[in-house]
Amino acid sequence: MNVVMLVENCSYPRDVRVRREAETLVRAGMRVSVICPALKDQPRRERVNGVKVYRYRAPREGRGKIAYLWEYGYSMMAIFGLTARIAFADGIDVIHAANPPDLFVFLAMLFQPFGTKFVYDQHDLVPEMYRARYSGARRSIVARALAFCERHSYARADHVVVANASYREIAMLRGKVPPNRISIVRNGPDDAHLRNSAKALPGLSEPGTISIAYLGLMGVQDGVAHLIRALNHLVCDLGRTGFRCVLLGSGEEERNLVCLTRELGLEPYVKFMGFVPDPEYLPYLLAADICVDPDPFSEYNDRSTMIKIMDYMSAAKPIVAFDLAETRRSAGGAALYVEPNSELEFAKALAYLMDHPEQRVAMGTLGRTRVETDLAWSASGESLLRAYDALAPSLPGRKAISSAGLVSPGVAASGNEIKLRK
Repeated sequence: MNVVMLVENCSYPRDVRVRREAETLVRAGMRVSVICPALKDQPRRERVNGVKVYRYRAPREGRGKIAYLWEYGYSMMAIFGLTARIAFADGIDVIHAANPPDLFVFLAMLFQPFGTKFVYDQHDLVPEMYRARYSGARRSIVARALAFCERHSYARADHVVVANASYREIAMLRGKVPPNRISIVRNGPDDAHLRNSAKALPGLSEPGTISIAYLGLMGVQDGVAHLIRALNHLVCDLGRTGFRCVLLGSGEEERNLVCLTRELGLEPYVKFMGFVPDPEYLPYLLAADICVDPDPFSEYNDRSTMIKIMDYMSAAKPIVAFDLAETRRSAGGAALYVEPNSELEFAKALAYLMDHPEQRVAMGTLGRTRVETDLAWSASGESLLRAYDALAPSLPGRKAISSAGLVSPGVAASGNEIKLRK
């Protein structure tokens, strides 16, 4: 089975979810190609752990609606060109599109008449994400266009892959997708990640100082400004100065966050590390006493599973987070939950954990156990393979994958390939 995975908003192998999905399919004997934008100094063609990677020159980053229209328009043309090249050379059985954006459906429709199947991998609820970024945009033309693209993606998909139960409910209710065409593939850590997360602490924390760590993007919807203001409450209102907070990540709001930190006089307590790739960020998490998820309440955040939560739990760290539905479903007792968007309550929760080291250890141990027993990628990978198992009989010459997905490459690659002919 020849699978082409499409990614627009992240490069490969930086996108952890796509990387784990692609490598899982390769281990099951499929031939997988990933099309994505290139980071600086990345080769345009590369094979990574058995996955063929085709990269195109990324558009220049910009802000505002016009910049996004240019980015998506340019990216769709570049992705279409590479997809067509693969189709003519090797054939494509499945186009596996990771949103955002939801524009991939229109590209997939060009190949479906030739027998290519379309897997809609819904990483994000794009309409909700847009409203989280631009408050009050529910009735705008862009919002309606995003809703249309999502509906069309649901309707034309041969199978829908979602990250959690909330997304599954939306696919069924809003997208009218039958339950047998939806698979939940959670963002769980793989075995290598768990092994690395079990290593001894690297000694990065300062003696006598509580270390707080944040890992993730720094966009408008990610709430890092809430964290900075909570730390200000921690210092100014609660009189706590024996801590250091390390911020691992980057994004469009990073410059504004640095300015806010400076304005509040928090520079002695806060350090911006910039983007740190997987698995290089693990030592920082292992050195932390407390990890934080300041994602504020919004329709988008309340229904989304944050990968950072899984990383924190893998590292056996207690978490402070705003009380969001999917965050609570994922972390369970590994987190202290505070009133959404309340920065003072967030600071009080940090102060509480700073004073209760035994509870920090107990929460971290609970989170690590929960990841190992329920949320690891091994279970998610099996769910992904079952989704492809459902697709295989509808492809000419294809046989279903075994339930464990452990078939030899020769078996998985046998049969007639679907090719586009000139």
